This record gives sequence, structure tokens and C-alpha cells, in this order.
Amino acid sequence: MKDFFNVTPLEKVFEYIATFPVVESETVYIDKATKRILAQNIRSEEDVPGFSRSTMDGYAVCAASTFGATEGNPAYLTINGAISMGENPAARVVPGSAIRISTGGMLPDGADGVVMMEYATEIDETTVEIYKSVAPGGNVITKGEDVQKGQALLPAGTKLRPPEIGLLAALGIEQVDVYKKPVVGIISTGDEIVPIQTIPGPAQVRDINSYSISSQVVQAGGIPVSFGIIKDNYDVLLETYRRALQKTDMLIISGGSSVGTRDLTIEVLRSLTDSKILVHGIPISPGKPTILARAGNKPVWGLPGHVTSAMVVFDRVVRPFIAHAAGITLDHNHHTRRISAKTSRNIASTQGRTDFIRVRLRQSDDGLRAEPVLGKSGLINTMLQADGLVEIDMNTEGLDKGTEVSVIPL
Repeated sequence: MKDFFNVTPLEKVFEYIATFPVVESETVYIDKATKRILAQNIRSEEDVPGFSRSTMDGYAVCAASTFGATEGNPAYLTINGAISMGENPAARVVPGSAIRISTGGMLPDGADGVVMMEYATEIDETTVEIYKSVAPGGNVITKGEDVQKGQALLPAGTKLRPPEIGLLAALGIEQVDVYKKPVVGIISTGDEIVPIQTIPGPAQVRDINSYSISSQVVQAGGIPVSFGIIKDNYDVLLETYRRALQKTDMLIISGGSSVGTRDLTIEVLRSLTDSKILVHGIPISPGKPTILARAGNKPVWGLPGHVTSAMVVFDRVVRPFIAHAAGITLDHNHHTRRISAKTSRNIASTQGRTDFIRVRLRQSDDGLRAEPVLGKSGLINTMLQADGLVEIDMNTEGLDKGTEVSVIPL
């Protein structure tokens, strides 16, 4: 029997994140950059907008010329022409005058506000009646009000969403440097695993993990590459690991991480050139027999074979490593959105380990309830029923019914 593993605290596992490299960058057009991670700092080279402009159809005025204007006591201003869209105004607004302007039109010199069309009536071709005053800056966006020249806007590590893409377009930035998506190799191991198109024989199961983990890799921002199902054969496993590591930035091995004479993952990993076992066992449930190794400068994971254990470990442990490789700063890795709820019943846990309890969320009269989804770690159906996970730390012995918890969405 192999030596039993010594568990590594979860906090220590996360300390290894920064010891692995970030992938290289590439230049892409911004219409292809949504959800990509910036590999450069973005600083504005210009003011946005580049000129003061109206946000309403109406009349550009000196705001002081409208002070005190009401329906019963309107202000009368002289109309001094009109500003067409895209036109650089030649005329200047002086006290007592107004210029017609459309939404988006460039504010003429001397104007500091725009009276909305609804609050003005033209008496004749040269006079407009104003019956509601406008404050300085009213209905106007000033030059540089959105973005100022020289302003630091987006740091490297930012995930590009539609607002960021729009900002880049506003700045005239057509292409940006982004980090490449990490390529993550996936290997399923075990004599009992068969392809999904195969009808399992006695003591055989279909290869679920290659597909569920691949989907999680995509969600995490990586590119999954499957290297197939490998039987429990040392030489074949070693050759496959070497081949996979040549083509990927990270390797995930499903199965072969627990204690047993047939589990060759540790033995094969130790045989790789420039390799080191960093972690063999984490005090979490499910997922205690998780392995983390370093092969050269690449992380190699050994995940439990049970589908639920593998998915939970990926979500809570592996995913931050992929985020780091993709160029996301460490601060982003540990700020997962959480949902407040109260436990619907007592939940048991074991001191000395961190328990991740699958829960479904149910609306009740006094708010959301987190209802435990009971089932063993080999049951994929329990993940289908779960909306998220409740984390019970290693120093807590269970939760009472009605305890306020933070649910980690799945």
C-alpha cells in the first residue's frame, strides 16, 4: 500500500497560484475581444467627448439669460441661427440670444446651457419665448466630461464586457492586446472507463468527467483539449502525460488521485522531467484526494474520479489557477458572487475540513432558503439539482436551521 497523503490547507494551495506563469498575449480586433482579458493598460489619448454638446433638442443659451423665466413671466431671446449635426458653429451666443440646436449638436462659444424644446415657443423667426430657466451645464455634456485626456481607464487583467468594448470604440482603439486563452489538457484514467458512445459492460462506466470538466474549462475562460481515456498502465500514462504537456498550459487528470495500489498518478507524475508534487490531499469534502504537481512551469492536477467531487474541486480550487493563467489578477479570483440565504434544516459537517454542501435555493415567506441536496459524490444528478454550494469552514461543526449563509452559485 502506498503511503497515505498528508493534506495541504486550502489557503496554502492558493499560495501556489502566483508561482505559475501567465499565458502569452495576442492582438485582436475589439469586435472579437468580448470576454477576453486585457494584457495592456489603457490610458486615454484624448477627451471624450472631444467637444461640448447638447443632450436635447432646443436652444443653446447663456443660462443667466433664462434665470427667473416662468410661464407667467417668460424670457424673450433673439434667435441667432441654427446648428446642424456635425457642424462646427460659426456663430457665438451672447447674453439675450439663442441658437437652435439638435441633440448631439456642438455647443457654440458663449453657450453654457440648452433650453429644451418643450419649454420654448418661437414668437416669430427672430424671437423665442422661454418659460423655464436652465442652470449652467443643463442639458449639456461638456468636453472631457466622460473621459479626460491622460486618464488611466482599464488596467491589464480587466475582463472585457460590452461597456469596456464601447469605451475602446469611443477612444478610437481598434485593436487591443489580450491574453491568449489557456489550453487545458484533460485525461480520463481507469480500466473501468469507456467512451460515452459505448454501452457499458459489467463494472464499467461511461466517461462523464472528460465532458463535464471540459465544459467547466470553457466557463473558466480556457480551451479544453481531450487526450482520451487511458487505462491503468504506467508506460502509456507516462507517454500520454508527456505528449499532453507539450501541447497545453495546464493538465487535468481525472481519476487516480486516491490511495490505492492501482492508482499510478503520483508515480507517473514523479517520473516526469523537472516535476514536483506540491499537494496530495486537501482537507475539503468532497475532493480530499486532490493532487497538484508542477511539471516544468505547468500545473498538473489529479482530480477525484467521482463526478461530483471532480466538479466541486474544479470550481473551488482549479478555476482560480485557470483565471491566473488567463491574466486575471488574483483579486478577481476570490471574489465570487454570492447569494444570501438561510438554511432550511440543520446541516452536519466535520471539524478539521472545509465542507462544500450542495444546496438548492427555494423562495419562502421570509426570503431565500438553502436546502441541502443529499447524495453521494458519484451521483451527477445531485449537481443538476443544486443551485450552488454552501462552504462550512473547518472550525465549524455543522449549521443550525435558519443560519444565514452565503451560497456560491454553480
